[in-house]
Amino acid sequence: MTITDTPRASEAPAPEPPAVRTRGARKRLVPYWLLLPGILWLVVFFALPMVYQASTSVQTGSLEQGFQVTWHFATYWEAFTEYWPQFVRSLLYAGTATVLCLLLGYPLAYLIAFKAGRWRNLLLVLVVAPFFTSFLIRTLAWKTILADGGAVVGAMDALHVLDVTNWLGWTQGDRVLATPLAVVCGLTYNFLPFMILPLYTSLERIDGRLHEAAKDLYASPATTFRKVTFPLSMPGVVSGTLLTFIPASGDYVNAELLGSTDTKMVGNVIQSQFLRVLDYPTAAALSFILMAIVLIMVTVYIRRAGTEDLV
Repeated sequence: MTITDTPRASEAPAPEPPAVRTRGARKRLVPYWLLLPGILWLVVFFALPMVYQASTSVQTGSLEQGFQVTWHFATYWEAFTEYWPQFVRSLLYAGTATVLCLLLGYPLAYLIAFKAGRWRNLLLVLVVAPFFTSFLIRTLAWKTILADGGAVVGAMDALHVLDVTNWLGWTQGDRVLATPLAVVCGLTYNFLPFMILPLYTSLERIDGRLHEAAKDLYASPATTFRKVTFPLSMPGVVSGTLLTFIPASGDYVNAELLGSTDTKMVGNVIQSQFLRVLDYPTAAALSFILMAIVLIMVTVYIRRAGTEDLV
């Protein structure tokens, strides 16, 4: 039997030299140094403006006399009670546009991921191509597309689509411009790529052997999609809906160019308060209210979606 002697105190490993400890500390600090530029960017262009806006929202005064921080939190309640219809309208338009983007984007993303073959790169370029044109120009183009007497409006009238949208209150007579439908169409078009790209990324990661296994188990294509494809693509669905809904809820360009006074969103109110009325506290309060509403909705949505990639 061999007995292993316990090491004596004198045989304990010698302490590391100071130079070795210094090199180890430097290696541990490398990730933090790499993060420093991004942290500084967020502090300068996000945190500090947020703090400034927060202080602005509790100020009172006028542009001539100057604004002073008086901790007037009643501005939040006054702004919300006066402009709550614009908040509801913004969430309704953004939610409708998000659903339409999902219905239009999912089949296209599925096609690119599984059926495009050698045309995949070309289709991806076509999805991203609208970003090479100004957001403003793309929105203005919809004024021509939806013009009175145009081909689109004529086709909708011939197919009795306008009868349905008139009944829903989304259009007025034979006119589509300056109606809620025009605003939703603009939002859907402008933010559709934000839905397609996350969906494609999520679908492209699905192992094709899972589809073969479902087919071997005599699952129909519909069952395979419902049981395999769609559940595995949920991270892309959640990411796409967030990337679409969040900017759409604060958008004001589409409502300004394609809508009317009855279709103004909260972004239009904030823009007007900042640049025309010059009521900075109300504008800042409206911004924070919108941010809080969207943050609460997004948190609840992610929790209910239950995707491990996002929670």
